[in-house]
Amino acid sequence: MRYYPDGSPMIIHIDMDAFYASVELRDDPALAGKPVVVGGSPRGRGVIAAASYEARKFGIHSAMASSAAIRLCPGLIFIKPRMDHYAAISKQIREIFERFTSLVEPLSLDEAFLDVSGSTRLFGSAREIALQIRDAIRTETGLIASAGVAPNKFLAKLASDLEKPDGFVVVAEDGIQDFLDPLPIERVWGIGKKTSARLRKFGLRMIRDIRALDTKGLKTCFGANCEHFYRLSRGLDTRAVVPDRIAKSISHETTFRFDISDTDALAAWTLELADQVARRMRHYRIHGRTVQIKIRYPDFRTITRAQTLSLPTCSTRQIAGTASELLLKESDSIAVGCRLLGLGVSNLSSGKPVQQSLFDVEENRKMSRLEAATDELKDKFGAGVLRRGTSLEHSVRFRPGPRPGEKPGPE
Repeated sequence: MRYYPDGSPMIIHIDMDAFYASVELRDDPALAGKPVVVGGSPRGRGVIAAASYEARKFGIHSAMASSAAIRLCPGLIFIKPRMDHYAAISKQIREIFERFTSLVEPLSLDEAFLDVSGSTRLFGSAREIALQIRDAIRTETGLIASAGVAPNKFLAKLASDLEKPDGFVVVAEDGIQDFLDPLPIERVWGIGKKTSARLRKFGLRMIRDIRALDTKGLKTCFGANCEHFYRLSRGLDTRAVVPDRIAKSISHETTFRFDISDTDALAAWTLELADQVARRMRHYRIHGRTVQIKIRYPDFRTITRAQTLSLPTCSTRQIAGTASELLLKESDSIAVGCRLLGLGVSNLSSGKPVQQSLFDVEENRKMSRLEAATDELKDKFGAGVLRRGTSLEHSVRFRPGPRPGEKPGPE
């Protein structure tokens, strides 16, 4: 490993290992070594949000139906999500990031990009900064993070995923092709199971095979997306790390390991993304008028759908409701599967929105005061001090899988 020359981007991608499940294992040591998932009940249309590494040995993964997961592992332990608790821990981790750089771009509660180009004189090389961050996370939260260090975002994210859990990979600027070439084509953004099966018919198995294609071969294999794959096969990515404070929008997105076509599962993810976005907006005292969803299909085709509200908002309920309506309109096309789901709010403004309608004024004011008071109390006393009535079920833990003829129930 070596220092990058002055002026070169130095990007770190931090990814918390099995974040939700790891938090539950930390909070309850009796769960250590057991297959644990965080998600909805297997009695209905529950979906797995996170799986411990013990559960993953059975083939269980995030976005899987809970009913399918329990068939793979009858002794599986289900824990309902505690999103407020995870958000509070995520904030603690975010504060660790900001000790080293203000250029932090969160992707979700459990991962973020950091640009440390301007921090090396104070804290050491990008490699040393990443090690310090991992150590601080382990010491202060009791959780494990994987890290990738590279000249750009694509390489850093790829590096952080290679040696999970507790992974640490540094891609030197002069070793990019040595790093990429032996990796399977599935490691490239946009190449899922269906695409890789088709590409393998062309003899493409490793990233070096993509890089060896000429212009005609690229167009034959990738069509209109050939430029995208040409660049990634060479480790080229010019996207900057965009922190909240200079962003034109606030958004979150999640890429699923397996394509999701179940609209109920996607609706659940929409609510989670909306909650993350709205809480960040309230933290920065920002309101927005335009709600947008982003859907990426298995063939890497990406669409966005947006709706502009009459008044700016930072309400979880309103953002989630608008996003759900947009998602519902795409239900037919989602039947082929969804690879990535994102939610964002733009058309941002600071300060309090001006009320222009007499309808629902009092209810909106009550909801605004309630959310503001709730956020304040959670920041001061912890995420568990207040909880919405509908989230009381989040604290329910289920016994290891049902016996024949028995329904899972609370302990």
